[in-house]
Amino acid sequence: MVETSQLLKGVLDLAVLAVLRDGDGYGYDVLRRLRAAGLEDVADASVYGTLRRLYAAGALTSYMQPSEEGPHRKYYGLNQDGRELLARSTQMWNHFAGSMSALLLAKEAA
Repeated sequence: MVETSQLLKGVLDLAVLAVLRDGDGYGYDVLRRLRAAGLEDVADASVYGTLRRLYAAGALTSYMQPSEEGPHRKYYGLNQDGRELLARSTQMWNHFAGSMSALLLAKEAA
């Protein structure tokens, strides 16, 4: 049986990019938006690590914003490289998901 956490590892970059397409966000905000989208099993540390990795790869911008509830928050947003990565990754995901759906449906029909 494939665990949800294993599936998430392969698509977390794409999920984070998709969330940030809709607007900049700080770590916990991105995590909350992913969970609200149905990815309840995503781990806090995985999201923070993904944000740092995508930033280091040049796909995200970042800036600090004061918070009324505590320390300043580091916000992340998509830059042009991030938007291009999202487009390429979306295309790959759609191809992969379509192939898997066809494979699974063919198996059920047999």
